Amino acid sequence: QEGKHGIEGSATLFYMVHCGKALYNNLLWRNWSAGALSKMVIIGNSFKGIEERLLSRILERDYSYIAKVLKGTEEVALPTHPRYLDTFNDTSVHWFPLQKLKELSPEVWDFVEEPTYQECDDLEIIRKEERADQRSPAAAEP
Repeated sequence: QEGKHGIEGSATLFYMVHCGKALYNNLLWRNWSAGALSKMVIIGNSFKGIEERLLSRILERDYSYIAKVLKGTEEVALPTHPRYLDTFNDTSVHWFPLQKLKELSPEVWDFVEEPTYQECDDLEIIRKEERADQRSPAAAEP
């Protein structure tokens, strides 16, 4: 599924600790509307941390949906425990208040192309193969 899970109008909590940036980006893309995003909560890697660690041109090119939603995001870092500092040191709760999303520029919502990651050097996702000869198991039965 590559993180492309649609919420289909239901309030949804995503637990995505230690996931690659492309999974977050794909999830945002699949639910790219103020109405859908406002019904989502993500527990996962800090979006602020992603923004701080990547050059802005790389963030905007490879993970454009993360880049575009940053100003519409509320983020609270989860407290860290010394015992698990190396494991859960960058975990935050993210939510997208409808009012903040409505304050984003209308152009933010215009571009809805599916991410391809063709120029991405640090892709942390297992890509689903797309082959023309691929068939469902049911199609192979007599």
